[in-house]
Amino acid sequence: MKQNYNTLSNRPHLAVLTTDGFQDMEAIVPIGYLVNKGADITVIGPKKGRAKAYNNDYELIVENEVGEVSIDDFDALLIPGGKAPAALKEDESSVNFTRDFFMTGKPVAAICHGPQVLAAAGLLLGVITTGVSKIKSELEEAGAIYKDEELVIDGNLITSRVPEDLPVFVKAIEEALVTNPIY
Repeated sequence: MKQNYNTLSNRPHLAVLTTDGFQDMEAIVPIGYLVNKGADITVIGPKKGRAKAYNNDYELIVENEVGEVSIDDFDALLIPGGKAPAALKEDESSVNFTRDFFMTGKPVAAICHGPQVLAAAGLLLGVITTGVSKIKSELEEAGAIYKDEELVIDGNLITSRVPEDLPVFVKAIEEALVTNPIY
């Protein structure tokens, strides 16, 4: 008899919002972990095609442009860090998608520079968050309460700082998908 090791029921569907310049581990580790737990993943971005990591030759296939998908298609949103969030925060469709998704109350997870997109969307006023220390002032200027901690959860927002925080970050995403009453 084959055992099912998946911990996520009813196969949640996550959007990974990225573009060229993503940090390899901050995208690939959560994707691999969550797929192995039973989630479906769709990579979305400003344009379809290959998106390259800034720190090596890894690539992700951006399957859909942000304007081609609906927030209703997904149960959670993941924004990896690296240099990609700087480009995403300048893309109106990515910022609007992030804002609209966040407002549903569904889990939004951002690591490293990922919270920059949330700041650009005007979502951080009074929100406790973290991110790589280089963006601390940007987050605070957007109204966030910055904490230098490996994992910060405030409502539906899950944030972490750097690749070393990935073990607690991915577990928090999994837990949000298991316990979120939306599902």
